[in-house]
Amino acid sequence: MLKQIYKVSKLLAFVPFLTIPTATLTLNMGSLKSSPQTKVEISVDDLRKQKASILDTYFKERSMPLYGTGMSFVLVAEKYGLDYRLLPAIAIRESSGGKEACGHNPFGWGSCKLNNFKTYEESIEALGKNLGGANLKTSRYYAGKSVSDKLYYYNGTVVPTYPDEVLTIMSNIETDTD
Repeated sequence: MLKQIYKVSKLLAFVPFLTIPTATLTLNMGSLKSSPQTKVEISVDDLRKQKASILDTYFKERSMPLYGTGMSFVLVAEKYGLDYRLLPAIAIRESSGGKEACGHNPFGWGSCKLNNFKTYEESIEALGKNLGGANLKTSRYYAGKSVSDKLYYYNGTVVPTYPDEVLTIMSNIETDTD
């Protein structure tokens, strides 16, 4: 049943839940032939916790320093309309999930010259704002772009295989924790 709930959460990944934190979703689980159907209510907070748990489990199983930041990634992704796996996948690609981070910059953001972040949460917010297109200085590269295009502008101009590498990590986050 958790897999079915997760599938619904993937469909709702881009709904701005921060504006409706007390909402609940009602799902009718079961096939068309089965009777009676089981009614399951899933709160937005439950969906957030589930996504954060997926990230934290992935980080913990690999002894990555970003373990415990799952909810920060989820909330920033919601705030800026990003797939919740995008920023963690970049951090995994760039610094093995924080193992090789430049201070609290696990993303290699600014070619590691931006290492003045006091916490991982601060760097997660900064990168989310940029990739979400909310920073006027970088919005021409990221606002309204697909994930592949965002990754191309992030580092694909230097490493042509970069977008596909990060997309593969995003897929692994989803499948390696089922």
